[in-house]
Amino acid sequence: LGHKRDEGGVPVKKPVLHYVRRKQREAAKAAETAVDMLVPLLQGMEVESDAGALDGRKRRRTVTAPMATAMTACEVLALPKDNEEVAPVDGGADEHGGGGKSWRLRVKETLRAFSSNYLHFVQEEQQREQAVRQELKASRNTVSFLRETSHVDRTWANNQDDEGFEEVKRPSKRPDLKALTKMQATNAVLYLEKRIGHLPGVEVGDQFYSRAEMVVLGIHGHWMKGIDYMGSKHQDKPGYQDLIFPLATCIVMSGAYEDDFDKADEIIYTGEGGNNLLGNGHQKTEQTLLRGNLALKNSKDNGNPIRVIRGHIEKNSYTGKVYTYDGLYKVVDCLSEKGVRGHLVFKFRLKRLEGQPPLTTSRVLFNRGDVHMPISELPGLVCRDISYGQENIPIPATNLVDNPPVPPSGFVYSKSLQIPEYIKIPADSIGCNCKGDCSSSTHCLCAVHNGSDLPYVSSCVIFRLVEPKAVVFECGANCSCHCSCVNRTSQQGLQYHLEVFKTELKGWAVRTWDTILPGALICEYTGVLRRNAEVEGLLDNNYIFDIDCLQTIKGLDGRKQRSGSELHMASLQDEHDSEASQAPEYCIDAGSIGNIARFINHSCQPNLFIQCILSSHRDIKLAKIMLVAADTIPPLQELTILMN
Repeated sequence: LGHKRDEGGVPVKKPVLHYVRRKQREAAKAAETAVDMLVPLLQGMEVESDAGALDGRKRRRTVTAPMATAMTACEVLALPKDNEEVAPVDGGADEHGGGGKSWRLRVKETLRAFSSNYLHFVQEEQQREQAVRQELKASRNTVSFLRETSHVDRTWANNQDDEGFEEVKRPSKRPDLKALTKMQATNAVLYLEKRIGHLPGVEVGDQFYSRAEMVVLGIHGHWMKGIDYMGSKHQDKPGYQDLIFPLATCIVMSGAYEDDFDKADEIIYTGEGGNNLLGNGHQKTEQTLLRGNLALKNSKDNGNPIRVIRGHIEKNSYTGKVYTYDGLYKVVDCLSEKGVRGHLVFKFRLKRLEGQPPLTTSRVLFNRGDVHMPISELPGLVCRDISYGQENIPIPATNLVDNPPVPPSGFVYSKSLQIPEYIKIPADSIGCNCKGDCSSSTHCLCAVHNGSDLPYVSSCVIFRLVEPKAVVFECGANCSCHCSCVNRTSQQGLQYHLEVFKTELKGWAVRTWDTILPGALICEYTGVLRRNAEVEGLLDNNYIFDIDCLQTIKGLDGRKQRSGSELHMASLQDEHDSEASQAPEYCIDAGSIGNIARFINHSCQPNLFIQCILSSHRDIKLAKIMLVAADTIPPLQELTILMN
């Protein structure tokens, strides 16, 4: 989806898989190249190529290869990096089939699965709440009518109103815990068995926005308890026979205990028990040397490393906190004493092991997105706002590479897609009759177009796409809902603080200052709308983006079909079932006119994906192209997308 063409700007050696135009002769040549590369890879031979240059560099050229050679360059060339741990094909200690993927990739895929389940349960819960509201409204209308009649006792009617409210008001389970339960039931947890020490694929500095995310990876075993440990059932397993159980494996330090003390590389961790966790956080009873406390004491005696995770308040998190993995520590001391409230507590002193990456939780607040550095103080600032006021939020550009530093040039910033007069956009489609927000409507026409459910949910004060879809139908000009309706999310403009910065090898790139959650819409890919026939020979134009939404719905040329494809196939068969529809008819040219999206680089492991959106019309060949977060993207991380 969203195939782009090879970038200029910086010298880039051509990759082994050449991305050529749609002529049959050239496509066949690409097929032969792919097969020639695949054979030695399967035989374990070294392939002489510039594979390393693929990841991180922009790749703008359209791919139109036969179905038999639909494997992308990333799939062929994305070999594990030096010293990168790879999950075994036949499964590892976690009893999963790894498929030869790196553990890092499997961590990312597990978190994406969790996020998808979470958003589906958020949607389910919001629908339940809406049904409750409708039921309450109907119930109150009935009671109001009864009050007005002379045949019914008013006291009875008032009691019926209260009882009706209690009857329909049902408690709900947290969506993150529902997502965790579902993944546990299907053995989708990454590390099923508890482990001591480092977990391959989990790196120091990784952040999690719910304890449930940590549990689904296996880095911490319980969504509430602060101490995770291995019980006596593990003592007969190979390598554990000489250890004392229970044995601590991981602790979470999030400020819940007032006797905790944190000096980064050395911490005083208060044992579990006796704390008024749901109240004022004060210690109310004495602790005992059992369960987690005993496990930490045994870990001191055994000398085994313990994973340490720190929790901080985070406004963008759906749990109100962000949890950061800070590496391995050892328990060096254990003592019991009176705490600040006069109750006996156990205190464990832990020291961080040497030779690990530096702590990320000790960095300034700016790096965690809590406080934004003033634009004027940015090192290497070359432009305060490349959009010149067009966007909701200024987009600064920095350059610490060139001497003298220069800003991005050679283009005109445009927030909106430019449409030439000779391309006629279809007339506005029929809109919905919803009042206010479509999420509160039970008969929304736009929801019907999306398969009965709206594609977005409200989560953490932002609207998020529940899942990648074949196409999203948003409300348009003929809809009666409010301009801030949840189903107009892509129309709200830039919502995040982004920065364009110069890199050593990839030219310009984009990074975020904010935490961006999965499903959040980043920006539209803008430029000049053109027919592909116009740009056939413009090989020096490096910013052409094919609108191939129709081809993705049909699953052509190896494109992976998405949720909703079957729903739209029937309507597309008659209208677009021609040989011409095998290739995209239109593209977006951001060579001389475009927005921040033109600076986003390619990666074989991207953190963004492309979503086709229709609002003002229903012509899939002219769909709007939006870039959406695939993962939780922490501050200062580069935004990347799979271009091929």
